[in-house]
Amino acid sequence: MKKGFLNTWDSLRRSKTGMIGLILVLVVILCALFAPVLAPYDPLAQDLMNKLKDPIWAARSSAGHILGTDQLGRDILSRLLYGSRVTLIVALAGTIVGGIVGVVMGCLAGYYGKWVDAIIMRLVDIQLCFPFTLLALFIAAVLGSSLGNVILIAGITSWVRYARLVRGEILSIKEMEYVEAIRATGGSDARIIFYHILPNIISPVIVIATLEMAKIVLMEASLSFLGYGVPINIPTWGRMLSEARDNILTNPWQCIFPGLCITLTVLGVNLLGDWLRDYLDPKLDV
Repeated sequence: MKKGFLNTWDSLRRSKTGMIGLILVLVVILCALFAPVLAPYDPLAQDLMNKLKDPIWAARSSAGHILGTDQLGRDILSRLLYGSRVTLIVALAGTIVGGIVGVVMGCLAGYYGKWVDAIIMRLVDIQLCFPFTLLALFIAAVLGSSLGNVILIAGITSWVRYARLVRGEILSIKEMEYVEAIRATGGSDARIIFYHILPNIISPVIVIATLEMAKIVLMEASLSFLGYGVPINIPTWGRMLSEARDNILTNPWQCIFPGLCITLTVLGVNLLGDWLRDYLDPKLDV
């Protein structure tokens, strides 16, 4: 059954976890879009006279800093808001890059088979031999620190899941009668793949993309925490955690807030992805 917007919204509205995930994701998106408006200070501005201040509800607070300041007197709320921009850009761009590469590779492997399938699947097997974080660290150490490199790393480390999924789906679809009929009437391989096969497997690809996005958020935070992410002059949640390690006992709020942002963002994306998986599952389409 074809699902329209009203049916989609009704299904999401009836799913408590899906709505929670949507709300969390929307909050991150709004914070990223309106960071220059919402941030009370320049995220890079230092004020050593007001360093390591607690949030306004704590004892060692500063009236001008709602969530306190870090070891250089930079406003934590402003850095969190601008950090959401890096998280959103890397998550979206990395998902798109990985998705495009993975879908193309999966289409080639599944449709043409033989030596094309063998080569692509061996590349998949080789990459799966390396732990995700270790592979990301190795590539980051080779390429260096930049926003573009982090996005590239996200794409390189996430394409295999799409490729395996698409390959498996195409193997079961390409022998169907309607595909054979299109081929018999002179339809080109590109037309068969992109106009007649891909539309039938787009739902699981969307679900995988949603879940991979949460994985990329954690990857970006991990790289930034270890100093291999974006340049140091760009505020990120992972780097905020790294910089707060020395003050975790004396000023725990400095660690709690960026850690909470990472946790809630990953939770929101995963909850939304779980709802999408159930909603787009054809077995549940009754």
